[in-house]
Amino acid sequence: MRVYLVVSIISTVRIAMAQNQAGGPEEKDKASTALKDLLSRIDLEELMKKDEPPLKFPQTLDEFEYAFNEKGQLRHIKTGEPYVFNYHEDLHRWNQKRYEALGEIITHFVYELLEKECHLKKVHLPVDATEDEPKSFIFMSEDAITNPSKLMVLIHGSGVVRVGQWARRLIINEDLDSGTQIPFIKRAMNEGYGVIVLNTNENYVEVEKSKKQMQPPASDTDEPAEKKEKKDDSQKETIKRRDFYEKYRNPQKEKETKHVPIRDNSTPEEHTLYVWDHFISRSSAKNVVFVAHSYGGLVFVELMIHREAEVKSKVISVALTDSVHNVWHQEAGKSVLDWMQEHCRNWVSSSEPLDTPVEFMLPDCPRVSAEPQDMTGIVFPFGLQGKEGEASPLCCY
Repeated sequence: MRVYLVVSIISTVRIAMAQNQAGGPEEKDKASTALKDLLSRIDLEELMKKDEPPLKFPQTLDEFEYAFNEKGQLRHIKTGEPYVFNYHEDLHRWNQKRYEALGEIITHFVYELLEKECHLKKVHLPVDATEDEPKSFIFMSEDAITNPSKLMVLIHGSGVVRVGQWARRLIINEDLDSGTQIPFIKRAMNEGYGVIVLNTNENYVEVEKSKKQMQPPASDTDEPAEKKEKKDDSQKETIKRRDFYEKYRNPQKEKETKHVPIRDNSTPEEHTLYVWDHFISRSSAKNVVFVAHSYGGLVFVELMIHREAEVKSKVISVALTDSVHNVWHQEAGKSVLDWMQEHCRNWVSSSEPLDTPVEFMLPDCPRVSAEPQDMTGIVFPFGLQGKEGEASPLCCY
C-alpha cells in the first residue's frame, strides 16, 4: 500500500512539474502553489519510518551473533555463514548503517588484538594533550624508540580504516590476515624490528551540536528592511527545501554533530609529520622501513617533501601497495624523485605474474605487479637481511 502511495505522489509531482513548464505565467503560479500545498501535506518522515526499522544496532560481536573462527574468518555463531549485508531486503540505507555499526565494533576488536597478540602499546597524541582535549593515538612496540638496528612504520589508506587495518571490507568478507596489519607486525617483530603503526584517519572527535549551533546565523541588522525581508524569506525557503530532501535521505534523522579537529593531527599528512617529528626521527634505529597502502603512499611522499633530509638519513626502503601518490600534483622535486627511484617500489593490482614490471608515465618509483587478492600479504621490505647495518633490496613473500 505504501509503495502505491509513493508512486502516486511521484506521479502527481511529475504532472504538476509538466504543467508548470508548459503553461504561461499564471498557470505556472497556480501549478507552483498546488505543488507546494501538496508537498506541505506529505509527511515523508512518518511514511518512510514505517518501512525502516530503528537505527539501533548491537554493541558487541556477541550481540551481533558473529565471531572470528580459528582461521580469522567472521562467521555467524549459529549458522556458520559469512556476514550477510542485505539483512532487510530493499532497505539499503539501514543495511549500510548496520554494516557500519559492525565495522566500529571490529575496529575496537583490532585494537585489542594489537595489544594482546602483538604486545603493542597505545600512545596518545598530541603528547602534551590536556585531559579534556581531543586526542588521537598510535600503537608501537616497546622497543620502537630504543631499537638500535631497525624500525618498521606502517601506514594504512584513507576512509574508515583505523590503526591496525588495511581494509574493513576484507576483514569482514575475507579474514583478519587479509584485512589487518597484524601479519606484518608479527613478522617484523620476529625479525627484530621495532614497530610503529600510524593512525592517519583519526583526525577529529565528533560531538553533538547544541541547539544554538543548529540555528541559522542572525541577519545583518544594517540592511534595508525590504532586502532583509527578502533574504529571510529566501533563507526560510532554503531550509524548508533542505529539510524536505533530508526526509528522503535520512528518514530517521540522527543527531546533528560537528567535528572538533585534533591538534597537530587534523589531517593524515599532519598526523604523519607529527609522528615523524616526535617519534620516528628520535628513534635509535639506523635503518627505518615503511609499508604504505593506497593514500598512505601519498602521505609518505608528503613526508618526504617536507622532511627530505631527515628521511634520507634514516629511511632505507619503502614498500607501497596500490599507492595513489602523484609526484606532479604533489610537486616533488628532482632530488625526491631520484631517491624514490632508488629506495621505493610500488606493488600494483595486476593479472601479470608477481613482480612483473608495470609501465607508468610518472618518473617516481618502479611499479611491479601483484594479484589483487594477495596485495596485503606479499610485500615485506626487510632492510637488513645481511650483515648488521648493511641494507639489502626490498623483498616479498
